[in-house]
Amino acid sequence: MNTAYVALGANLGDPAATVRAAFAALANLPDSRVAHSSSLYRTAPVGLTDQPEFVNAVAELQTSLAPEALLDALFEIEQRFGRIRAEKNGPRTLDLDLLLYGDQFIDLPRLTLPHPRLHLRAFVLCPLAEIAPQLALPGRGTVAAWLPAVANQGIVRL
Repeated sequence: MNTAYVALGANLGDPAATVRAAFAALANLPDSRVAHSSSLYRTAPVGLTDQPEFVNAVAELQTSLAPEALLDALFEIEQRFGRIRAEKNGPRTLDLDLLLYGDQFIDLPRLTLPHPRLHLRAFVLCPLAEIAPQLALPGRGTVAAWLPAVANQGIVRL
């Protein structure tokens, strides 16, 4: 089994209920189990700011799915929740981002690991720090070491 971390986010409909339901969907992935799940966090949108606030969380998965197979499974869950990729950083029913897969570095057209911006986003780092504060971000140090860099970004634990 491999350890993977997935960021969850939503800001349309009932985002808290959606993120909770997405945790359940992750738990039903084949050859995988949710080892840890963070609390839910309310965050301001990034990029396109004229949209509702987000609810975000992070899950730690133990999985034997290969990275690209896991990515495909995440996209399938997003589609089941009505995700439409209309505009970058736009509102969404559900967003699932594969953040880390073990300590692998992957650079493919559809998958970059570690996620290139995970260390810059409070909506990823704070829930990740809750479940794995000493987790090493490959090539960057620990999750906890990056928290001061995002301290000015608005985030509230629900």
